[in-house]
Amino acid sequence: MASAAIYLNPEAYNTEVPQLMGRIAAGESFLKGYIRHARTDTLRLWNVAAKPQEELEALVRKLEPTTKPISWVGRADRAALRDPGCVYLPVPGVGQEAWARRSTVGDHSYSITGVTHTTATQRVMDSLPQLLLSPMAPWDALICTSRAVKASVEDQLDAVWDFLEDRVGARERPPVRLEMIPLGINAADFAPKPDERAHWRKELGIPDDAVVALFVGRLNFVSKMTPIPMAMALERAAAQTGKEIHWIVCGWAANEKVEKIYHQETSAFCPSVKYHVLDGRKPEVRFSVWSAADFFLSLSDNIQETFGLTPVEAMAAGLPCVISDWDGYRDTVRHGQDGFRVSSYAPRPGLGNDLAFRHAANWDSYDAYVGAVSQFTAVDLDEATRAVVNLVKDPELRRSMGDRARQRAVEDFDWSAIIPRYEALWDELDARRPKTPISRPRRLQGNPWRLDPYQLFASYPTEALTSGSMIAAVPGVTLAAAMRVLNSPMLSFIKGYMASEQEFEMLLGHVTRHRQARVSDIVAQFPPQRRNHMERTLLWLAKYGLVAVVPRTTSMPG
Repeated sequence: MASAAIYLNPEAYNTEVPQLMGRIAAGESFLKGYIRHARTDTLRLWNVAAKPQEELEALVRKLEPTTKPISWVGRADRAALRDPGCVYLPVPGVGQEAWARRSTVGDHSYSITGVTHTTATQRVMDSLPQLLLSPMAPWDALICTSRAVKASVEDQLDAVWDFLEDRVGARERPPVRLEMIPLGINAADFAPKPDERAHWRKELGIPDDAVVALFVGRLNFVSKMTPIPMAMALERAAAQTGKEIHWIVCGWAANEKVEKIYHQETSAFCPSVKYHVLDGRKPEVRFSVWSAADFFLSLSDNIQETFGLTPVEAMAAGLPCVISDWDGYRDTVRHGQDGFRVSSYAPRPGLGNDLAFRHAANWDSYDAYVGAVSQFTAVDLDEATRAVVNLVKDPELRRSMGDRARQRAVEDFDWSAIIPRYEALWDELDARRPKTPISRPRRLQGNPWRLDPYQLFASYPTEALTSGSMIAAVPGVTLAAAMRVLNSPMLSFIKGYMASEQEFEMLLGHVTRHRQARVSDIVAQFPPQRRNHMERTLLWLAKYGLVAVVPRTTSMPG
């Protein structure tokens, strides 16, 4: 039975930040769900941020109080990942981690699973081809959170492979495991509560019998979604039904200027709708405001999103949804059962090459690129209006759809249903992974894109230090002298790479006793895993005149 070490960088899980992103909210939700529902008795966490364990443990236990013990894996200690047998990355960088694994402990040592969030950034688009170009193994997998994003990743890999066939005559395409597992939620966090409904309606001045639409999310009209079609659909519905409609916009913006423009312009397109603003970064708001609403509205049109958690959160709150038939949204709401999916239309393939080129050439920022793509994506405004009208006019329809939505969220998207799918995948990958080292041709480098600098630039120095090189003592040098140099403020950046004070003492002591000694004899007194570091440290000592390298030649090259 395999478990996973969870890649833990607070940046991926801490939602108490000014610039809250969907991937962070998803990460927080995953970690809480994993702690609650994982079958493992011990939480294995990989401290990739190299932060104090007490600080990270406080964050984890604040997110989800637990009595489970925590076993920490150090940032550079990939050998410790052999025990759980798998690592979970909250990013799609499986290929990059495969190179790190090969360069340190070997391909067979553990399985790697990553997950897609945004795949539209240049950084991610550049990383996905590594699934083909890296030593990704059959016991690794990239988890795609929706059918749409899985198809998108497959399209990019197909294009990369076509290029490799044409460029280098590649013939045997390596298998890449793409596993479709949706994001999950902790459904109980969003359960509807009458007292919260009463609180928010009173707080916002909304009558008990008024119909309330809700939007929750990041308020970015360029890189998230344009809110104008939502406003137009609500305004049309208000005119057609004669009903008083309230709209709660619960979100967060990059800064006050963007937030002001967002609300000012959006509300201008729905003057008949009562417009309410809440700060969705506050947990006490983000997890309770759902109870105030009668239906959820989100007409996503942006390629930066691959799944979309908010419709599922709305379903868990018992709200019917009016959403665009777009990306991962279509995997959540069942049209006509839990709400309505509104048709979306995009240009045919081939009409966006100029947009891709402008972004690749750094003429357009990421926000400008995805914003331009979304501006040429249409969500059917008439369909959206009809859906809103139906829900505004029919309380029983809202109730029945909301009940089905909540049942679906609890049964299909709660982490109690999703975490076992992760664990089943980890078990399968672990069964595929050989438990003994696999040899590879000696000519292969660990990572040909990131060669050892002393190999890549081996032509630069006069000569390289070898195990047979001789090191000579310098009279009068002491350990204190070495420490004085090391502690210079000018050298503080290198300390993380250096030997310990005890190791320095052993190096200098050996050279001093023998006056001259071979590199191989000097480093033999250290554990095998430290010998390369000590060999390198001898040159640091020589750099500052604390030992001397005995040259193999007596003349300098001409």
